[in-house]
Amino acid sequence: MRPKIKIADFDYSLPQERIAKFPLENRSASKLLVYDFGRLFSGENRLENKINNINSNIINCSNNNKILDNYFYDLPKFLPKSSLLIFNQTKVVPARLYFKKATGAIIEILCLAPSLPKEYVLSFASKGSCSWNVIVRNVKKWKGGEIFLATDNVGKELNLRALLTGRPTIQEEDSFIYTVKFTWDGDYTFSEVLDICGSVPIPPYLNRESEEVDKSRYQTVYAKYEGSVAAPTAGLHFTDELIASIQSSGVEIGKVCLHVGAGTFKPVTTEYIAEHPMHCEPFSITKELLNSILKRNGHSPIISVGTTSCRTLESLYYIGVHCIEDGEEPQLNVNQWEPYDREYQYTTNEALEAILAYMERKNLSTLYASTSIIIVPSFKFRLVELLITNFHQPHSTLLLLIAAFVGEGWRNIYNHALNNDYRFLSYGDSSLLFRGNI
Repeated sequence: MRPKIKIADFDYSLPQERIAKFPLENRSASKLLVYDFGRLFSGENRLENKINNINSNIINCSNNNKILDNYFYDLPKFLPKSSLLIFNQTKVVPARLYFKKATGAIIEILCLAPSLPKEYVLSFASKGSCSWNVIVRNVKKWKGGEIFLATDNVGKELNLRALLTGRPTIQEEDSFIYTVKFTWDGDYTFSEVLDICGSVPIPPYLNRESEEVDKSRYQTVYAKYEGSVAAPTAGLHFTDELIASIQSSGVEIGKVCLHVGAGTFKPVTTEYIAEHPMHCEPFSITKELLNSILKRNGHSPIISVGTTSCRTLESLYYIGVHCIEDGEEPQLNVNQWEPYDREYQYTTNEALEAILAYMERKNLSTLYASTSIIIVPSFKFRLVELLITNFHQPHSTLLLLIAAFVGEGWRNIYNHALNNDYRFLSYGDSSLLFRGNI
């Protein structure tokens, strides 16, 4: 059953001065709020003998839970040994382009997803031309015909042009989405064109233009596959040294890829979340990682770095259900409300095994799929037990995901962060959350 959730119930006061406009000089120097849900101090995750070695304040919260204030560089001390930590390897592209009409009007284009060729790798490798589904600002002043890159000198040799060709065949419910054909001169790939001519599409709530620092800092150190217009920001705190320290502590590293679309910034404007349309995003996962997840599920914790990795991992169960029920050509997309529209009897392991069997039949080393999944209170988590994430906007689908993950404790977490000088949103501080409904 689709949950009847009023978005107004997921509100808190976020002063502008608490939004981090720029990143800290040192990635891992951000604060880390650890919400243990009572488990850091019991059983195998017991930490009492480490407390003297951790520069923390321990704050008692309701229901005997505890919040610890720390720094991100101390993260390895809080991760259970033998756990599996999963990153999103997507890479943010400088997808915002500015064009100018002969009249002088500026047209802003934000590239969302490739249209022709449709595959990301092929589109980024295209030379001479390609088409993309885009968001166009000031489109009313673009009545047709080619427009040219607005530039003083940068990128001038490319002679980049854009032609409005229509709307996507499958259109998200966004009146700003169009299909545009780009054409350029020279022996450049489209990836190189964007590097030369584009700017990093930093979040609109930062209320500033992108700067040089954003090229490196609005990107994770492990980013590999181009395709996102927004960073998986939970990963921005990691350094190569910290990742090495995590691995040396006995934690395994796994990597997925989900390309983050502009829909991540789309505000919820409906009264009930059931009326809000989620965007669809492509993801991929290797057979090797699926086997590792299957081996660990129920035996050692799976830790998601960010909400994008979480949505990817939790989508796997429903892809597996399709592999069980759909025959030889299963649906490789998870619909928004699929987790809520029926009861599922399959175990998580059965679903994962079905995906692996499908990949074996198709001789696939990597599964390519997509998801529109929305995670809100009442969602049944099947894989992720710990979540590393930043602090999210009120009235957002990301805040609903946090509420689904930890339960009503999200209010304690956010009140504590607001009262203790945590920095919020993409360039802000971080948290390590234990799942509340295990």
